Amino acid sequence: MLQRFVDNVLAVAEESVKTFTYESLNNIVRLINGVSALLLTILPGKAKILEGIHGWELRPTFRGPRFPRWMENGVSSFNQFIYELSVDSDTSSVDYSSAEEDSDRNIYPASPSSQSSRVSGASTYTKVSKAPALSGSHQHSGLHSIKRVFTLRDQIVHRTTDRRRGVIEDLHLAIEIFIEAIFDVVHKAAHFILSPSEAFRKLFRWVSYYIGRTKENHGNVVEVSVTTDTLGENDPAPTEQNVTFYQSLNTDARTCQDVITELGYPYEAIHVVTADGYVLLLERIPRRDARKAVYLQHGVFDSSMGWVSNGVVGSPAFAAFDQGYDVFLGNFRGLVSREHADKNISSCRYWQYSINEHGTEDIPAMIEKIHQVKTSELKLSQPSLQEESDDQPYKLCAICHSLGGAAILMYVITRRIEEKPHRLSRLILLSPAGFHQDSTFVFTVVEYFFLMFGPILAPFVPAFYIPTRFFRMLLNKLARDFHNYPAVGGLVQTLMSYVVGGDSSNWIGVLGLPHYNMNDMPGVSFQVALHLAQMKHTGKFRMYDYGSASANMEVYGSPEPLDLGEHYGLIDIPVDLVAGQKDKVIRPSMVRKHYKVMKNSAVDVSYNEFEYAHLDFTFSHREELLTYVMSRLLLVEPTPKPPSSQKALRLKKKGL
Repeated sequence: MLQRFVDNVLAVAEESVKTFTYESLNNIVRLINGVSALLLTILPGKAKILEGIHGWELRPTFRGPRFPRWMENGVSSFNQFIYELSVDSDTSSVDYSSAEEDSDRNIYPASPSSQSSRVSGASTYTKVSKAPALSGSHQHSGLHSIKRVFTLRDQIVHRTTDRRRGVIEDLHLAIEIFIEAIFDVVHKAAHFILSPSEAFRKLFRWVSYYIGRTKENHGNVVEVSVTTDTLGENDPAPTEQNVTFYQSLNTDARTCQDVITELGYPYEAIHVVTADGYVLLLERIPRRDARKAVYLQHGVFDSSMGWVSNGVVGSPAFAAFDQGYDVFLGNFRGLVSREHADKNISSCRYWQYSINEHGTEDIPAMIEKIHQVKTSELKLSQPSLQEESDDQPYKLCAICHSLGGAAILMYVITRRIEEKPHRLSRLILLSPAGFHQDSTFVFTVVEYFFLMFGPILAPFVPAFYIPTRFFRMLLNKLARDFHNYPAVGGLVQTLMSYVVGGDSSNWIGVLGLPHYNMNDMPGVSFQVALHLAQMKHTGKFRMYDYGSASANMEVYGSPEPLDLGEHYGLIDIPVDLVAGQKDKVIRPSMVRKHYKVMKNSAVDVSYNEFEYAHLDFTFSHREELLTYVMSRLLLVEPTPKPPSSQKALRLKKKGL
């Protein structure tokens, strides 16, 4: 009786302490969210900054985007299937909006998680279609009700089981575990005092069990063999694969490969080694027999993830693939993992590169690898190509954003100067870097800071990135908290926008993407930042200034760096420039300067503006942008297929 009384007292005390601490933490979080909301109300300019944050960023929704007009023809059957699911579930969609906001829900973009929810519901819809037939309107309403129940269930299950925890949730869990551990010790001590013999037997069994478990599990990493299958492979047989799960940390560490394959697309990874030893990851959504290809290159603090982050019907990479293109996703050097041919390279040496190396080392290596792969595959699948004199049996276009646009222009111009083929047929540049003199006060301050203190800081700060796994994990989890607490997320979004001059891009949403995860993340070298400051200071789009006439003479053959704007006349392919009217990072006036210089140099160039901020070109679902980009790609006619060998032989005999 005494032992049972003690157990009851301890159980009540434990639950009371848990409830008190849980509610105390919740009240603290509510206070922080409330103070954030109060601060948000008094911050100037917040309306413009937050006006585009309607989707999965601060107000998540399960609803999918409307089917884009440009995908009406040539869309893959998989995308058609996904679209039909999203339309069918429109009336039963679940979101966090209030009832009075239902009328304008269709303007909100979809999230990657919402699209995964619709994929997970595929089997559910198949089961519904096999239900017994009903008559008249009862059949329609019955199926609709069943469909609605299953859709809600799948979405709720996905929402509760397939999401990472934030810092607040981890804190809740840690406090609960700590309280349980303390009361467990007290409980065992009470049992030991009241019943020593029974306590000793339990302690012995517990120690034996713990030792056995320790031998089986080492650390937090668990490797499991699972049966996997990837669409598009030559051999679709299931294979055994070791998958590593970081269970206790519960962070989102998905890669571009994970996103592509989860959405049902084929995938291929190609490792490219540059002339100076950097190992780059060139990713591919392959159409091996396609005679038209597209190369997509990201900007600063970004990776190939940006081109697929909007899911099936909102991402440029999937859009190009569905239009019949062989899609290649480039990744610049500059990952925290520091992939290099020299495994012992120091951090200081690894980060010693500027935009020069992006344009003269990274892009040439990746495009030459694309040429090698495409040429060998097409000649293997189409033997008649062996008789062609053309060195390039395919057409390659490039879509580049921000820093990627500056690097691709540098690549084309330097290849023309070196009289080497650049292998490109068209450039589509989304808010390209290069000219920066017209910018905000914040960027001007940063410019003078780098120019004044650059030589002093360079040896001590080789690059800008989050150096440790712990702080990268913390950022990943904080991004989830910014989603869970909209006032805090809105405040951080507004403050980050102030830092970049008022640009209303979805900065909080970008932080939540898995390429900023605990295992790796893209960084920016100090010299790349200094190179951008040099461009802004001189008002010219030119190569890196090494700081002295002798150093520049050794690299360029002249005391001044090569002015790329003066050599725009060497560009011999069409260029499409796109600017964002809300872009405060690279203002439309700077993109127009590219246009004017190219126009004066007789380049075949076009210019267009959209009402976008800087990151909207890649991280937001923009149907009109995808429509425009696809229309520009279609202006490049694919290389015509050669006649078959027998037909060619007949023509040769006839003397034609």
